[in-house]
This record gives sequence, C-alpha cells and structure tokens, in this order.
Amino acid sequence: MPSNLAPLTNKLQGLVTTFQGIFIEALPFLSAGVIVSVLIGEFVKPQHLASFVPQNAFGASMFGSLLGLLFPVCECGAIPTSRRLLRKGAPAPMGIAFALAAPVVNPIVLISTSIAFGDVRWALARVGFTIVIALTIGLIIGAGIKREAILTPLSLTADDDHDHSHCDHDHGACDHTHDQPKGRLAGLIAHGSTEFFEMAQYLVIGSLLAATMQTFIPQSALLTLNDSSIGFFAPLVGIVVLMLVAVLLSVCSTVDAFLALSFLGLFHPGAVMAFLVFGPMIDIKSTLMLTSTFRRSAVVAMVVLAALFAIIAGLISYVVLV
Repeated sequence: MPSNLAPLTNKLQGLVTTFQGIFIEALPFLSAGVIVSVLIGEFVKPQHLASFVPQNAFGASMFGSLLGLLFPVCECGAIPTSRRLLRKGAPAPMGIAFALAAPVVNPIVLISTSIAFGDVRWALARVGFTIVIALTIGLIIGAGIKREAILTPLSLTADDDHDHSHCDHDHGACDHTHDQPKGRLAGLIAHGSTEFFEMAQYLVIGSLLAATMQTFIPQSALLTLNDSSIGFFAPLVGIVVLMLVAVLLSVCSTVDAFLALSFLGLFHPGAVMAFLVFGPMIDIKSTLMLTSTFRRSAVVAMVVLAALFAIIAGLISYVVLV
C-alpha cells in the first residue's frame, strides 16, 4: 500500500471501530424499546390511554415528560415506544414530550448521574431542566396543530387497523390461530422483528454519520474553546461547544454523565449541564430516528427549540453553579 494512503487507512479503521462502538452500545436499548413497544401494542388499548392520559395539551405533555419513570429507556428505545403510544391514540404533545424526556427522566439516568457527580443535585437539576424543556416543546409543537401535520403516516395508522388483518372479509372467514398462545407469541415476535429492523436502519445510518464526524472532525479543536481562551463570551461559547460535542459523540444517556464529568475541568458547570440536557434529546442517531415518527418539519422544530432551551438552561446553571 502506498505510504501516502496510510493516514487514510488509519482513519477508516478508526471510523469502523467508532461505528461499532456506537452501534453496539445503542443496540440493547433499541431492543428494549422495541420490546416495550410490542408489549404496549399487545396489552394497552386506546380506551386505556383515554382513561388515564389527560386530554388537555398541558396535562398530556406533562404526563409524557414523566412517563419515562415507568418506561426506563434511552433515546434509542424512547422513539419506538413513543410511536406505539401515538398509534394507540396518545395525544401528540404526550408523544413529543415522552420522546424528548424519557432518555433522561428515568431511574437509571437519575442514579448514574448522581453517582458520576457524587451529588444528587446535579441529577435533579438535569431531570428538572429536561422536564421543563420537553413539556414546553410538546406544547409548542403538539398543541392546537393537526396530528397529520406532525406525525408520519405510519404513526397515524392506528394499531386497531391491523388487529383483524388475518381475516378474509370478502369470504367472512377469519383465522383465529393468533388467539392461541403459540400463535400469539409468534405474532408478537413477528411484529417486534419488523419494528426492530425498521428502527435499526435509522440507528445504523445515524451511528455511521456520528462515527464519520468523530473520525474526521478534530474534537481537540472544539475542546480548546474554554473559559480562558474566549473571555467575555466564554459562558455562551462553552455551552454551544459542549452541545455540539454531545451531538458529535452520540453517547447513550445511561453513561454520558461519566463522560460529562471529564469536561468539568475544562468547561464551566453551565456548559456541562447543557451537554447533559441536550445530548439525550438531540444527537445524530436519535434525530434520524425521530423522522420515523414525526414529520421532518416537526423534527427541525424540535431540534431548534431544544437547542435554544438547552442554551437557556446552561446559562441559568452558569449563574447558579459557577
């Protein structure tokens, strides 16, 4: 091999290794999300949601932002779960708030953040900011807007539309083998497999893009933009830089607190808080996965609003925690 191609070879090897790391880290959580989604599809009926989910936009959005406490999934698992809830008739504000908040507002992340920083206040602040941001975005995008303008066609398709797909209506005959335990289990596995591979394609593309950016964009250049090198604009610049790093790294929310802790010596606490809040909501792979559930215009609105609110959360943390 020509010596001038050696650096490129090393880069490609690094890209493959990074891609594998991101994908393998996210795969179990995607699987968990699909399992939760399948269970919801099987056991939760639209009338169940109607009975305990608030029908007003604020209540639905608040409910969605807190639902992760019951379904502890990261960003890769929250999106298929959110889509299933929406197909069951959940209000749009609830689905949006859940997709954004669940990666942080769950017991696993609460515990991991507390352990990483050795201070439960960091975990409570992270969860608090996330709830407020997800609730607000759910209201802004989901309230008063037709579902057709927010959700993809697949997310609008009610699960009940497929409940009797095994029936031959033209001949008045139905195959009820799905009601038997083996048939029912086979149906669950088939539905789960279909949803898994559908969501996995977004995960693969997102992981590849994240790996490419990590490989070819020097992170050291971003990390040098710290307090001492920027001066007056350091608080804002530090926040934006760590938000970009969060998007670039696409680290799972269950372990990102330990990575964030390593930035605390380079950046002020407000920037680290923005990293903890924004990353689980919006990174490369989760943004692509969001397009499987929400229309692109809605996803763009989510990204922009989440970025603006994360900056505000970082500035508040800078004043309070500095």
